[in-house]
Amino acid sequence: MNEDIPQKPPLPRRFVKIPVRVLAPNLVTLLALCSGLTAIRLSIEGKVELALIAVIFAAILDGIDGRLARLLKGTSKFGAELDSLTDFVNFGVAPALILYSWLLVDIRNAGWIAALVFAIAAALRLARFNVQLDDPTKPAWAAGYFTGIPAPAGAITVLLPAYLVELGLPKSSLPPLLVALYVLFIAWLMVSQLPTYSGKGSKLAVGREWVMLVLLGVALFIGLLVAYTWEVMALSTIFYLAMIPLSIRSHRRLKASDAASKAP
Repeated sequence: MNEDIPQKPPLPRRFVKIPVRVLAPNLVTLLALCSGLTAIRLSIEGKVELALIAVIFAAILDGIDGRLARLLKGTSKFGAELDSLTDFVNFGVAPALILYSWLLVDIRNAGWIAALVFAIAAALRLARFNVQLDDPTKPAWAAGYFTGIPAPAGAITVLLPAYLVELGLPKSSLPPLLVALYVLFIAWLMVSQLPTYSGKGSKLAVGREWVMLVLLGVALFIGLLVAYTWEVMALSTIFYLAMIPLSIRSHRRLKASDAASKAP
């Protein structure tokens, strides 16, 4: 009986269309990944200056993709996972290999251990960030702070010795062991519990009368970064590290104020 019933042909597979607004941030993330992988290749070839520029470019793109996703309302779980994996390569593996092939190789195993610890610290930092991202117990004011320095900031700051050499400091004046200790210090800052400014919880607004001035300031900074790359990077790194004690004090003040407001 069943043999006489005609069988329906299988329905053609329908492909789900993905909006361009969702793809655009992921394309920026992939471009950043290409930049980070290129930095690794350049460091192997001994082209340290170009490798540093590639990491800096990857950091700039990392600051763009998330904001672009929120602006276009194109955030997705896939994009978040891709961004996290990209950050590990760009800001964990790439800086570690650059520093090792550039200077830390001179102290052999000790230099490799320092590079290894930095890369692992970046992975742990990113994993912790992903876990804490949707913490329901986190107060609203805490959104303005990271726990430890973020991976992109860790990558930018750990390369300070290379910036100084690009500025003219003799490479021979940098003891590899001292650089290794500095690398370990930055790795500790990434996995530490120290609060650092994130800017995400900031409610600062710019008055219309100041918009043009702010845009001019941004253009000036970009111009200085292009014309005086290593001076800007070195000063920015020192300034960022100097801001950490201030962020700790600000965090403690807000935490105490929040505790006092909840006290019976």
